[in-house]
Amino acid sequence: MSEQLKAPTPLQLRAELDKLVRRDLLGPAGGEREELEERNVRGRYIVGLLAPKGQSLLPDDDDGLAVDGADVGQDGKAATAVPQTASMLPSSIGLTCTVSGAATAIRVTAKLGHYRRVRSDALPPDDKGNAPLVWQRRPKEGTAVLTLRNGELGVFYPDPDNQDVYVRGICRQRDKAWTVTLFLVNAQSEPEKNKDEAWLFQPELIVTAPEDAPDKAIFIKRPLPDGLDNQNSEDRAMQMLYRREVEFAVGHGVATHAALSALSWERAVEIRTAVIPSYEVEMMESPTAAEIPLLAETEFDMKTLAERETGGFADLLTPLTRAYAAWLTRQEAKTAGSADLDGYQVEATAALANGRETLRRIEAGITLIDNDPQAAEAFRFANRAMWYQRTRSIYASQARQGQKPDMKAIDIPQNRSWRPFQLAFLLLNLPGLVNPAHPERSDPTQALADLLWFPTGGGKTEAYLGVAAFAMGIRRLQREVGGHSGLAGVTVLMRYTLRLLTLQQFQRATTLIAACELIRRNDPANWGAEPFRIGLWVGQSSTPNWTKQSAEAIKQDRGMWQGKGVGGKGTPYQLTNCPWCGRPIDPGKNIRVETVEQGRGRTFQYCSDPLGRCPFSYKQSPDEGLPIVVVDEEIYRRLPTLLIATVDKFAQMPWTRLYPF
Repeated sequence: MSEQLKAPTPLQLRAELDKLVRRDLLGPAGGEREELEERNVRGRYIVGLLAPKGQSLLPDDDDGLAVDGADVGQDGKAATAVPQTASMLPSSIGLTCTVSGAATAIRVTAKLGHYRRVRSDALPPDDKGNAPLVWQRRPKEGTAVLTLRNGELGVFYPDPDNQDVYVRGICRQRDKAWTVTLFLVNAQSEPEKNKDEAWLFQPELIVTAPEDAPDKAIFIKRPLPDGLDNQNSEDRAMQMLYRREVEFAVGHGVATHAALSALSWERAVEIRTAVIPSYEVEMMESPTAAEIPLLAETEFDMKTLAERETGGFADLLTPLTRAYAAWLTRQEAKTAGSADLDGYQVEATAALANGRETLRRIEAGITLIDNDPQAAEAFRFANRAMWYQRTRSIYASQARQGQKPDMKAIDIPQNRSWRPFQLAFLLLNLPGLVNPAHPERSDPTQALADLLWFPTGGGKTEAYLGVAAFAMGIRRLQREVGGHSGLAGVTVLMRYTLRLLTLQQFQRATTLIAACELIRRNDPANWGAEPFRIGLWVGQSSTPNWTKQSAEAIKQDRGMWQGKGVGGKGTPYQLTNCPWCGRPIDPGKNIRVETVEQGRGRTFQYCSDPLGRCPFSYKQSPDEGLPIVVVDEEIYRRLPTLLIATVDKFAQMPWTRLYPF
């Protein structure tokens, strides 16, 4: 019986994908002595190119990247265009590293690809018997051992036959260590024909200890800039937190990679340049109840919290604060007299003090919802909305994949539970959200901005959506604060820098707003008559500025939908599937525009459920549909509860009259 093949692990798949990307963008894709039939090598590889001397990027070649201002009209317009200027293309790469003062020499290797226009030795000849013309790669590699001394380190040539390509370096002694800077330089002149012969591809510098050196781990941490004692507290706090993340080298026109010593994280055995750098970001995983037993006593189930009566939250949530307090106590014990924190005792003490303040804020949030019926009701609202958001997102995802989702199998605690940091983040923000005059929210010196700092997939979105849900709920319950009604208007503003990221977050947040709207429909006396809505405010290249533009886009969609809108004016079709049930949305059938001349000036979007079982289908919600607003004109009139926008929209507000009324 043949041995069963094992599926590759995620790590193996990532490594293989990394190789494919590098081969495609940097090369050489066909091996060390590949032959390219392309017109030029620069058209095949787009990174890792070193130009001949004096080579510049001409204005007609740079695709207008230097022109300021992309959108016009509602999205702002540049007063004047910035003239395009020629920019010099890089003709060298380099690195600077720090070498132990005990070292006396370093070993430097330079690698590169040199392409020549020749007749192929491998490809079959044409009908006339002539071998085809190709670009043939010739790998070049040179190594030299350089003695460390103050001043110039000399020059060596990776290709002895070409002295217009060389490596040169300089060395300086500082604090009993050597600071070494090396450059690989292309000083060739470009010929009239076959210009790529003067270009260098796949350049790389590698620095190690000499082969006969007794200590291979000669690279040490780069010294901090002068004046460390004068740096602000935030810089020093970051240095403390990342004191084990050692910077061994810095690149010049390129990134660097250090191979660590197996014996010490403070030493490296090799430094090399990296045209395409990569870094493995570890997934942040929540601690388990086995690791922290008090977490087993904490209630993280959103359904349970959504159904808890006022006065009963402390029993469910206090174990979380006890676990955090115990962790802080252990850290304080470690900090006292720790040699690992030499030079950072002040920063360590301040960090622990911040932790104690965070603990106090979480405890204040628990006390608030345990004693204030209104805050408790908003907390239940937020948990119910997030419970629905989490489970319906899974349901819709499975439906989109063609599965037949079972809500009973989906609606289980593991699919609707907070992670510890998410629940803590929600609790510590409650007092400031309930009381607009709270010092954490309004005091000029004590007001806070809480930052969630996690890599992708860590759970940031659910954490701040939970805070948003509470803010929307408490506004509706308070009815009026400071003379302003909380039953309508914008409650939450979310700003992003990139439109693609904004659209992605819009799709996720829409499920939350759909959940809030269903809760409101079931109890309008408590949550108001105005629907919860989400707005997308990103500019006319993505969404329409005016309802009439929305109507034009949908008119085109009924004929031939291409997903691009009309004349660069954007399209209202931003959701391809219903966020609640996962059924597809057909822009030609499920989006209806009622212009101002026709009546309400609205763009309605519906779930395509043919039986009308979805609460956002036309059958169940003919006058609202999905609770989304994506046309600027309608956003200004409807004022959605949650508004997602790009930064550029806010930036142009002082300069543009957004609405002509």
